[in-house]
Amino acid sequence: MESIHLKARAKINLALDILNRRPDGYHEVRMIMQTINLFDRLYLKKINKPEIIIKTNLPFIPTDNNNLVYKAADLIRKEFDISQGLYIQLHKVIPVAAGLAGGSSDAAAVLTGLNTLYNLNLSNKDLMALGVTIGADVPYCIMRGTALAEGIGEKLTPLDPMPNCYILIVKPNINVSTAYVYSKVNINEFETRPNIDKMIEAIKSSDLNKISSCMGNVLETVTIKEYPVIDKLKRLMLEKGAIGSMMSGSGPTVFGIFDDKIKARKALYDFKIDSSSVKQAFLTTIFNRKG
Repeated sequence: MESIHLKARAKINLALDILNRRPDGYHEVRMIMQTINLFDRLYLKKINKPEIIIKTNLPFIPTDNNNLVYKAADLIRKEFDISQGLYIQLHKVIPVAAGLAGGSSDAAAVLTGLNTLYNLNLSNKDLMALGVTIGADVPYCIMRGTALAEGIGEKLTPLDPMPNCYILIVKPNINVSTAYVYSKVNINEFETRPNIDKMIEAIKSSDLNKISSCMGNVLETVTIKEYPVIDKLKRLMLEKGAIGSMMSGSGPTVFGIFDDKIKARKALYDFKIDSSSVKQAFLTTIFNRKG
Protein backbone atom coordinates (compact mmCIF):
# COMPACT_ATOMS: atom_id res chain seq x y z
CA MET A 1 0.00 0.00 0.00
CA GLU A 2 1.39 3.38 -1.05
CA SER A 3 -1.32 5.74 0.22
CA ILE A 4 -4.36 5.89 2.48
CA HIS A 5 -7.38 8.14 3.08
CA LEU A 6 -8.55 8.73 6.66
CA LYS A 7 -11.24 10.50 8.69
CA ALA A 8 -10.31 12.21 11.96
CA ARG A 9 -13.47 12.67 14.03
CA ALA A 10 -14.08 15.35 16.66
CA LYS A 11 -15.10 14.71 20.26
CA ILE A 12 -17.33 16.43 22.77
CA ASN A 13 -17.23 16.18 26.55
CA LEU A 14 -20.55 15.09 28.02
CA ALA A 15 -19.09 15.74 31.48
CA LEU A 16 -15.81 17.23 32.68
CA ASP A 17 -14.67 17.32 36.29
CA ILE A 18 -11.28 18.25 37.77
CA LEU A 19 -10.24 16.39 40.91
CA ASN A 20 -6.94 18.09 41.76
CA ARG A 21 -3.77 19.66 40.43
CA ARG A 22 -0.72 17.41 40.30
CA PRO A 23 2.80 18.49 41.32
CA ASP A 24 3.86 18.40 37.64
CA GLY A 25 1.25 21.04 36.78
CA TYR A 26 -1.20 18.68 35.09
CA HIS A 27 -4.74 18.29 36.40
CA GLU A 28 -6.35 15.00 37.42
CA VAL A 29 -9.64 14.83 35.54
CA ARG A 30 -12.72 12.65 35.27
CA MET A 31 -14.61 13.05 32.01
CA ILE A 32 -17.14 11.38 29.76
CA MET A 33 -16.02 11.64 26.14
CA GLN A 34 -18.07 11.08 22.99
CA THR A 35 -16.99 10.93 19.35
CA ILE A 36 -19.15 12.75 16.80
CA ASN A 37 -19.47 12.55 13.03
CA LEU A 38 -17.76 15.88 12.38
CA PHE A 39 -14.40 15.11 10.84
CA ASP A 40 -11.24 16.28 9.10
CA ARG A 41 -9.94 14.34 6.09
CA LEU A 42 -6.34 13.20 5.73
CA TYR A 43 -4.48 11.73 2.79
CA LEU A 44 -1.15 10.02 3.53
CA LYS A 45 1.25 8.99 0.78
CA LYS A 46 4.75 7.52 0.85
CA ILE A 47 7.38 9.59 -0.97
CA ASN A 48 11.03 8.97 -1.80
CA LYS A 49 12.34 12.19 -0.25
CA PRO A 50 13.30 11.62 3.42
CA GLU A 51 11.02 14.35 4.78
CA ILE A 52 7.51 15.04 6.02
CA ILE A 53 5.52 17.38 3.78
CA ILE A 54 2.18 18.70 5.03
CA LYS A 55 -0.33 20.63 2.91
CA THR A 56 -3.53 22.03 4.38
CA ASN A 57 -6.60 23.96 3.24
CA LEU A 58 -6.15 26.60 5.97
CA PRO A 59 -3.19 28.98 5.61
CA PHE A 60 -2.81 29.60 9.36
CA ILE A 61 -2.33 25.90 10.20
CA PRO A 62 1.37 25.15 10.89
CA THR A 63 2.98 22.53 8.66
CA ASP A 64 6.09 21.91 10.77
CA ASN A 65 6.64 20.23 14.15
CA ASN A 66 4.20 22.70 15.73
CA ASN A 67 1.46 20.57 14.16
CA LEU A 68 0.45 17.37 15.99
CA VAL A 69 0.11 15.66 12.60
CA TYR A 70 3.81 16.28 11.96
CA LYS A 71 4.70 15.09 15.48
CA ALA A 72 2.73 11.86 14.98
CA ALA A 73 4.38 11.12 11.63
CA ASP A 74 7.83 11.99 12.97
CA LEU A 75 7.30 9.77 16.03
CA ILE A 76 6.45 6.72 13.91
CA ARG A 77 9.37 7.29 11.53
CA LYS A 78 11.85 7.57 14.39
CA GLU A 79 10.36 4.79 16.50
CA PHE A 80 10.50 2.28 13.65
CA ASP A 81 13.54 3.65 11.80
CA ILE A 82 11.60 4.49 8.64
CA SER A 83 13.76 6.44 6.20
CA GLN A 84 11.04 6.87 3.59
CA GLY A 85 9.34 10.26 3.54
CA LEU A 86 5.67 11.10 3.80
CA TYR A 87 3.28 13.50 2.09
CA ILE A 88 0.23 14.46 4.16
CA GLN A 89 -2.75 16.40 2.87
CA LEU A 90 -4.92 17.69 5.71
CA HIS A 91 -8.39 19.10 5.01
CA LYS A 92 -9.62 20.82 8.17
CA VAL A 93 -13.35 20.98 8.94
CA ILE A 94 -13.31 20.66 12.74
CA PRO A 95 -13.04 24.16 14.23
CA VAL A 96 -9.51 24.96 15.42
CA ALA A 97 -8.72 25.62 19.12
CA ALA A 98 -12.34 24.88 19.93
CA GLY A 99 -12.40 22.18 22.64
CA LEU A 100 -13.21 19.45 20.08
CA ALA A 101 -9.80 17.70 20.00
CA GLY A 102 -9.35 18.35 16.28
CA GLY A 103 -5.55 18.37 16.44
CA SER A 104 -5.44 15.30 18.67
CA SER A 105 -7.82 13.45 16.36
CA ASP A 106 -5.68 14.33 13.33
CA ALA A 107 -2.61 12.96 15.15
CA ALA A 108 -4.51 9.81 16.11
CA ALA A 109 -5.53 9.28 12.48
CA VAL A 110 -1.90 9.60 11.35
CA LEU A 111 -0.74 7.02 13.91
CA THR A 112 -3.50 4.64 12.85
CA GLY A 113 -2.90 5.27 9.15
CA LEU A 114 0.86 4.76 9.32
CA ASN A 115 0.32 1.54 11.25
CA THR A 116 -1.58 0.29 8.19
CA LEU A 117 0.64 1.94 5.57
CA TYR A 118 3.85 0.43 6.96
CA ASN A 119 2.36 -2.89 8.17
CA LEU A 120 3.57 -2.27 11.72
CA ASN A 121 0.93 -4.58 13.23
CA LEU A 122 0.54 -2.40 16.31
CA SER A 123 -2.50 -2.96 18.52
CA ASN A 124 -4.74 -0.07 19.58
CA LYS A 125 -3.11 -0.34 23.01
CA ASP A 126 0.32 0.10 21.40
CA LEU A 127 -0.89 3.08 19.38
CA MET A 128 -2.46 4.67 22.46
CA ALA A 129 0.82 4.32 24.38
CA LEU A 130 2.58 6.18 21.57
CA GLY A 131 -0.23 8.73 21.30
CA VAL A 132 -0.08 9.87 24.92
CA THR A 133 3.47 11.13 24.31
CA ILE A 134 1.96 13.58 21.79
CA GLY A 135 -1.07 14.71 23.78
CA ALA A 136 -3.44 13.56 26.53
CA ASP A 137 -6.47 13.38 24.18
CA VAL A 138 -4.71 11.33 21.48
CA PRO A 139 -5.28 7.89 23.10
CA TYR A 140 -9.01 8.58 23.33
CA CYS A 141 -9.09 9.73 19.69
CA ILE A 142 -7.56 6.39 18.73
CA MET A 143 -10.12 4.43 20.77
CA ARG A 144 -13.17 6.65 20.02
CA GLY A 145 -16.80 6.05 20.99
CA THR A 146 -18.22 6.63 24.47
CA ALA A 147 -15.64 6.48 27.25
CA LEU A 148 -14.72 7.46 30.79
CA ALA A 149 -11.39 9.31 30.82
CA GLU A 150 -9.36 9.65 34.01
CA GLY A 151 -5.83 10.60 35.06
CA ILE A 152 -4.81 13.44 32.74
CA GLY A 153 -7.26 11.99 30.22
CA GLU A 154 -5.19 8.99 29.17
CA LYS A 155 -6.78 6.34 31.46
CA LEU A 156 -9.73 5.16 29.41
CA THR A 157 -12.66 2.87 30.14
CA PRO A 158 -15.05 2.08 27.26
CA LEU A 159 -18.70 2.65 28.15
CA ASP A 160 -21.97 1.50 26.63
CA PRO A 161 -22.71 3.44 23.44
CA MET A 162 -24.59 6.70 23.78
CA PRO A 163 -28.09 6.57 22.24
CA ASN A 164 -28.52 8.11 18.79
CA CYS A 165 -29.28 11.82 18.70
CA TYR A 166 -28.44 15.04 16.87
CA ILE A 167 -25.54 17.22 18.00
CA LEU A 168 -25.48 20.91 17.10
CA ILE A 169 -22.00 22.42 17.28
CA VAL A 170 -21.60 26.20 17.55
CA LYS A 171 -18.28 28.02 17.81
CA PRO A 172 -18.47 31.71 18.76
CA ASN A 173 -16.27 34.44 17.31
CA ILE A 174 -13.58 33.98 19.95
CA ASN A 175 -10.53 31.79 20.56
CA VAL A 176 -9.65 30.32 23.94
CA SER A 177 -6.29 29.03 25.17
CA THR A 178 -6.61 25.66 26.90
CA ALA A 179 -3.45 26.38 28.94
CA TYR A 180 -4.92 29.70 30.08
CA VAL A 181 -8.23 28.16 31.16
CA TYR A 182 -6.54 25.40 33.18
CA SER A 183 -4.15 27.93 34.76
CA LYS A 184 -7.14 29.89 36.08
CA VAL A 185 -9.03 26.90 37.50
CA ASN A 186 -9.74 27.10 41.24
CA ILE A 187 -11.15 23.79 42.48
CA ASN A 188 -12.46 25.47 45.65
CA GLU A 189 -14.73 27.71 43.55
CA PHE A 190 -16.71 24.87 41.95
CA GLU A 191 -20.29 25.34 43.15
CA THR A 192 -21.48 22.22 41.34
CA ARG A 193 -19.82 19.21 39.76
CA PRO A 194 -21.17 16.83 37.12
CA ASN A 195 -22.56 13.57 38.51
CA ILE A 196 -20.43 11.29 36.35
CA ASP A 197 -21.47 8.02 37.99
CA LYS A 198 -25.12 8.91 37.44
CA MET A 199 -24.35 9.78 33.81
CA ILE A 200 -22.71 6.39 33.28
CA GLU A 201 -25.93 4.78 34.55
CA ALA A 202 -28.00 6.99 32.23
CA ILE A 203 -25.83 6.01 29.25
CA LYS A 204 -26.20 2.34 30.16
CA SER A 205 -29.99 2.71 30.17
CA SER A 206 -29.92 4.77 26.91
CA ASP A 207 -31.86 7.57 28.59
CA LEU A 208 -31.03 10.70 26.58
CA ASN A 209 -32.93 13.03 28.91
CA LYS A 210 -31.08 11.76 31.98
CA ILE A 211 -27.76 12.03 30.14
CA SER A 212 -28.55 15.65 29.33
CA SER A 213 -29.57 16.44 32.93
CA CYS A 214 -26.26 15.01 34.22
CA MET A 215 -24.05 17.11 31.93
CA GLY A 216 -21.61 19.55 33.47
CA ASN A 217 -18.22 21.12 32.79
CA VAL A 218 -16.31 22.75 35.65
CA LEU A 219 -14.14 24.68 33.18
CA GLU A 220 -17.17 26.84 32.42
CA THR A 221 -16.45 28.59 35.76
CA VAL A 222 -13.40 30.12 34.07
CA THR A 223 -14.38 30.44 30.42
CA ILE A 224 -17.89 31.84 30.82
CA LYS A 225 -16.59 34.43 33.27
CA GLU A 226 -14.16 35.63 30.58
CA TYR A 227 -16.53 35.15 27.63
CA PRO A 228 -20.24 35.57 28.53
CA VAL A 229 -21.21 34.77 24.91
CA ILE A 230 -20.70 31.08 25.78
CA ASP A 231 -23.48 31.24 28.38
CA LYS A 232 -25.64 33.13 25.87
CA LEU A 233 -25.20 30.36 23.28
CA LYS A 234 -26.04 27.67 25.85
CA ARG A 235 -29.29 29.44 26.74
CA LEU A 236 -30.16 29.89 23.06
CA MET A 237 -29.59 26.19 22.43
CA LEU A 238 -32.16 25.31 25.08
CA GLU A 239 -34.61 27.92 23.82
CA LYS A 240 -34.31 26.42 20.33
CA GLY A 241 -35.21 22.91 21.49
CA ALA A 242 -32.02 21.28 22.78
CA ILE A 243 -32.63 18.92 25.71
CA GLY A 244 -29.15 19.73 27.02
CA SER A 245 -26.34 22.16 26.22
CA MET A 246 -22.78 22.57 27.42
CA MET A 247 -19.35 23.94 26.53
CA SER A 248 -17.00 21.23 25.22
CA GLY A 249 -13.56 20.92 26.81
CA SER A 250 -11.97 24.27 27.59
CA GLY A 251 -14.19 25.91 24.97
CA PRO A 252 -15.25 28.04 23.38
CA THR A 253 -17.44 25.62 21.39
CA VAL A 254 -20.96 25.03 22.71
CA PHE A 255 -22.98 21.98 21.73
CA GLY A 256 -26.62 21.07 22.08
CA ILE A 257 -28.20 17.62 22.21
CA PHE A 258 -31.40 17.34 20.17
CA ASP A 259 -33.84 14.45 19.92
CA ASP A 260 -35.78 16.14 17.11
CA LYS A 261 -34.14 16.58 13.69
CA ILE A 262 -36.49 19.35 12.55
CA LYS A 263 -35.80 21.45 15.66
CA ALA A 264 -32.08 20.81 15.26
CA ARG A 265 -32.09 21.94 11.62
CA LYS A 266 -34.07 25.06 12.47
CA ALA A 267 -31.60 25.88 15.27
CA LEU A 268 -28.67 25.34 12.89
CA TYR A 269 -30.18 27.84 10.46
CA ASP A 270 -30.76 30.39 13.23
CA PHE A 271 -27.18 30.14 14.48
CA LYS A 272 -25.71 30.34 10.99
CA ILE A 273 -27.36 33.68 10.32
CA ASP A 274 -26.16 35.07 13.67
CA SER A 275 -22.81 36.30 12.39
CA SER A 276 -22.36 38.70 15.33
CA SER A 277 -21.94 35.85 17.84
CA VAL A 278 -21.28 32.72 15.79
CA LYS A 279 -18.28 31.90 13.62
CA GLN A 280 -19.10 28.28 12.69
CA ALA A 281 -22.09 25.98 13.15
CA PHE A 282 -22.53 22.31 12.25
CA LEU A 283 -25.26 19.72 12.72
CA THR A 284 -24.02 16.18 13.14
CA THR A 285 -24.66 12.88 14.93
CA ILE A 286 -22.77 10.74 17.39
CA PHE A 287 -20.25 8.10 16.36
CA ASN A 288 -19.90 4.83 18.25
CA ARG A 289 -17.18 2.23 17.84
CA LYS A 290 -19.69 -0.22 16.38
CA GLY A 291 -21.48 2.41 14.31
